[in-house]
Amino acid sequence: MDVSKITHENVRKAIAALQAGDKSWYSFFIDHPVMTDDGNTVDFTSFFGKALGHEKFLSIDKVENEGKAVYGNFKAGSWGTFKVFFKFHEGADGKFDRLDIGQAKY
Repeated sequence: MDVSKITHENVRKAIAALQAGDKSWYSFFIDHPVMTDDGNTVDFTSFFGKALGHEKFLSIDKVENEGKAVYGNFKAGSWGTFKVFFKFHEGADGKFDRLDIGQAKY
């Protein structure tokens, strides 16, 4: 899966780590980032403790917000495959302090 469409360098690297199931994914975020899944607040570390290595993008269909909003077809383990968004929020130090994910309608 080609991540070159993602124009924000750290988002591209983070998604590449997610795709590979690589724990370096966590290094792109502050220690306790805010995370929402379909508008519901969830624990980032717990969520990706289960998802990392099992869930990934199958395609990147659209990128917006200076490369910080990524839309695509996503394989979500036992939940199936559907269109999602990942919206990264970058803090002053360059690390992401918030991640909003959810089902996308595009």
